[in-house]
Amino acid sequence: TMEMKDTGSVVLTAYHPHSPPRIPGMEQSFAQDIPPGHSPSSRKSLPRCRRINRMLSNESTPPAFSRSHSQASMDSTSMEDFWCEVESIKESSEDGAEEATLLEFKPADEGELEAEWLQDVGLSTLISGAEEEDGQALLSTLTRTQAAAVQKRYNTYTQTLRKKNKHTVRDVRDIFGTNDSSPTFETVPVSPVPSNGIQLPGQKAVWKSVSSNSCLDCGLDKGSPSVTEELSYEVSFSESIMVLPKIQEWPKNQRFKKEDPALPKFVVRKSRFGLTEVGDLSPEDMKKIRYLSLIELTAFYDALGVELKRNRAERVRGRENGLFGVPLTVLLENDQKKVPGIKVPLIFQKLLLKLEETGLETEGILRVPGSASRVKNLHQELEAKFYEDTFDWDQVRNNDAAGLLKMFIRELPSPLFTVEYLPAFITLVEKISKIKLQLQALHLLIMLLPEANRDTAKAFLQFLKKVVANEGKNKMSLWNVSMIVAPNLFIYKGKRANQQEMQAAATTAHIVRLLIRYQDILWTVPSFLISQVRKMNEAAMNNSKRQLMFDKGVRKLLRRKTMERERPERPEGAVTFPPYLQSDIPEGVIRVYAPLHSKVSMAIQLNSQTKAKDILARFHCENSRGSSQNIRGQIQSLHEIGGNIGQHCLDPDAYMLDVYRANPQAEWVIKPKAS
Repeated sequence: TMEMKDTGSVVLTAYHPHSPPRIPGMEQSFAQDIPPGHSPSSRKSLPRCRRINRMLSNESTPPAFSRSHSQASMDSTSMEDFWCEVESIKESSEDGAEEATLLEFKPADEGELEAEWLQDVGLSTLISGAEEEDGQALLSTLTRTQAAAVQKRYNTYTQTLRKKNKHTVRDVRDIFGTNDSSPTFETVPVSPVPSNGIQLPGQKAVWKSVSSNSCLDCGLDKGSPSVTEELSYEVSFSESIMVLPKIQEWPKNQRFKKEDPALPKFVVRKSRFGLTEVGDLSPEDMKKIRYLSLIELTAFYDALGVELKRNRAERVRGRENGLFGVPLTVLLENDQKKVPGIKVPLIFQKLLLKLEETGLETEGILRVPGSASRVKNLHQELEAKFYEDTFDWDQVRNNDAAGLLKMFIRELPSPLFTVEYLPAFITLVEKISKIKLQLQALHLLIMLLPEANRDTAKAFLQFLKKVVANEGKNKMSLWNVSMIVAPNLFIYKGKRANQQEMQAAATTAHIVRLLIRYQDILWTVPSFLISQVRKMNEAAMNNSKRQLMFDKGVRKLLRRKTMERERPERPEGAVTFPPYLQSDIPEGVIRVYAPLHSKVSMAIQLNSQTKAKDILARFHCENSRGSSQNIRGQIQSLHEIGGNIGQHCLDPDAYMLDVYRANPQAEWVIKPKAS
């Protein structure tokens, strides 16, 4: 069970580990709406999930139940799979397969949410009063709307503290150097910036001509509408909202269309900097991406006039060993002892692999439940034998494997999409009408996920995409899969079955549908965020340089580095290549290092048409005979390291002269791309 303060609104919370989604009073709340002639006995003879749908679809139901203020309205008959899945989950938990764990929600005091928000975006310095370079560097990169979002939260926080008389609060004007009574941040220009780069004086973003490899295509299969909408990563999403929409004027009868072609087709055109996936950046830079994503998401919601809601949940201590009910970070820590560098838990990978090898064409996969008793026994057997490599996977039927997969997700101590931001997932559908705006909000929420959650969610969604791709044989459409997966990822407030709960059911299914359909876009880091990370790193470096100039020890180090710079270049075969070796290289020429190849370095003259893949091809040609078979078999990528970025695996289609001009102090290294 779970106690929660009833605020009168739907709060989408974690799917509690081991805890079923209880719907007390479900039959009672609809009993008054059963039309004459439907006796209780006839109602009880139907499966519960089908009774609910029949009652909801009955024409005698009051209008309030058939329409919603948001897009979340849906023909109730199309939600039958959702409610059957809810019932199946409840039965499996009552059967003892899942043990109950309490997830408590801690009420927030006034001002605490703002304080947590400032800490989560990397601006704890505004709370502590310390002069931290990272906070100053972050503030210096903000756009106008982002700065307004930070200022709004900080003003609320300081006003609350003054009311409580806790301690003296720093004036916002002292922090941001403003003098008038309505302080504002100094913001960066909002002119378009090149993807993955910094806006260069007088330079406009250059788009490639349309070709099969020039864009990231997400949307519809053949037979879909030909209209394609282009998504821009050049300007922040919040800055691109020119007119504030009036939520109350959105059509009240707007409804989801469950047919897949109802979803629009989006394309992200590659700029001359290419595209960057989440795994292409260093962990340090991805941490900054998360800071900026939360600020941008808040600014985006502010620009739309929508409240960004978040939960405050007490941390639940999960198991420290085993497979099910173990936090993702703990699972990965244990698995990495066995397989270094692994990003997705081994048990989750194995379940996905089992289903991909034998279950993708199974009719009703994910929807048709396995045997509850078999799943329970397999669960126990896996816990005992998995790490000993003695578990017999051939004995596992496909539907049972699907049941174990869903159980793994449900039993996570913290939900896959995190407790804190589940309300934001719901809000993006209930309060935002356009699919494009929903997708932009969803994109930022994905950028907010912790690394373990994001990598696991990515593996799961890639599997679901394969399930949908085999619809012709398994009879599982995108909407079918979304309805089945949604209750395993989300749960609504289960106090009574009313209009809001019906709305939340369709809402969560729609969210999963967007996640599956547009996942290739969602794993791409928006270029405006990368540009801000570059500026943030440059600001931090400039601050550090000013401080280091007064340190005598550093001066000695600099003198030694200067002497080393005058020495002859290191012989081929050296493994490390410090950036100062490139200081005397002419403009437009880069030295590329390939420590794993026989020819470990090469100076390359760049021109306006040189791409990363051209450099890779040149090294491959030079080293095709001298490199080992293992090296030739690996997929090599060109990496940009240092300067104003931590580490960046470049898109093969990136134009190198543009990347070089954005980060002239970088090293250029060819090595295998991180898996």
